[in-house]
Amino acid sequence: MYAMLSNDVMGKAILTGILDNSMIMKCIAYQNGVSIGDVTIEDISEVLQLENTFVWLGLREANSELLLKIQEEFGLHDLAIEDACAAHQRPKLEEYGDSLFIVLHTAHLAGDRVEFGETHFFMGPRFLVTVRHGYSSSHSRVRERCEAMPQKLAKGPGFALYSIMDFIVDNYMPVIDGLQTRFDALELAIFQYRPSLKTMEELYELKRELLLLEGAISPVMDICNELMRFHRGIIPKEGLVYFRDIADHIKRIDRRIHGIREMLVAAMQVHLTFETVRQNEVVKRLAGWGAILAIPTMIFSWYGMNFKHMPELDWEYSYPMVLGGVALGSLLLYLRLKRTGWL
Repeated sequence: MYAMLSNDVMGKAILTGILDNSMIMKCIAYQNGVSIGDVTIEDISEVLQLENTFVWLGLREANSELLLKIQEEFGLHDLAIEDACAAHQRPKLEEYGDSLFIVLHTAHLAGDRVEFGETHFFMGPRFLVTVRHGYSSSHSRVRERCEAMPQKLAKGPGFALYSIMDFIVDNYMPVIDGLQTRFDALELAIFQYRPSLKTMEELYELKRELLLLEGAISPVMDICNELMRFHRGIIPKEGLVYFRDIADHIKRIDRRIHGIREMLVAAMQVHLTFETVRQNEVVKRLAGWGAILAIPTMIFSWYGMNFKHMPELDWEYSYPMVLGGVALGSLLLYLRLKRTGWL
């Protein structure tokens, strides 16, 4: 493969010194859709002068020194490099002259929690640079799949951009499936009449993660629409259909998120309703026992008063009769409350 490039182009080693090689995943040149070998960072600007050739560079956690070198080789805008250095960007698409800067958020399940990362794209008519921050699956399989279709790669980096975007969007589905599983478990706990503070906390945490996921996914629709409508100098006309395919996937994912959110809101309302019902049951029981205890309290308080004339005290059966009356009255009230469901 190296023979297809000039000795001056391929004769240098990959950057050393202040640039950490571990941040450079792959840097390959493609001519007419076919890989013609690895390219060193220092040789990129020379390779881009070859006809029908584009460079696909993958970086991970690139530091500012490496990004400044990338800027020099590809002629990237200062603001785009600044955003890529800072990371923690919102999903967006920005145009800088004849190049694009795109930010997408990645997501994956760590246990049963969602973790997010970012992938930044620098794209021009002759290059595609990806910079991964935080968690992000390797793009090796995406690159291999693209290399197996040289006739599509021959049209430029647009198909490579589509392939990575499609890969990121497809990885949202397992995350949504995991959130759906969590919701199903919480829903089962609620309808088994086990409302608890922990269940409510889990519901709020699930809602928060759904909102974050929606915030990562929704802008992708706008990005796809803009790629389909504009930037014809970078995205060829025949490549527009691929971004329409991504937009269709996003619509399906967005519907699922909205469905889970609606069910989640309903589940939270049901949880609160069950908690209210449970508290009412407790109050009813307390009120019932209070009513039962009111009978002996009234009778015994009556006898605790100092009367000058209490003729019933002279009757030898008065004490057992009073106790029997209290017990009978309490029993009748208990049975009555039990029958009505208060106890």
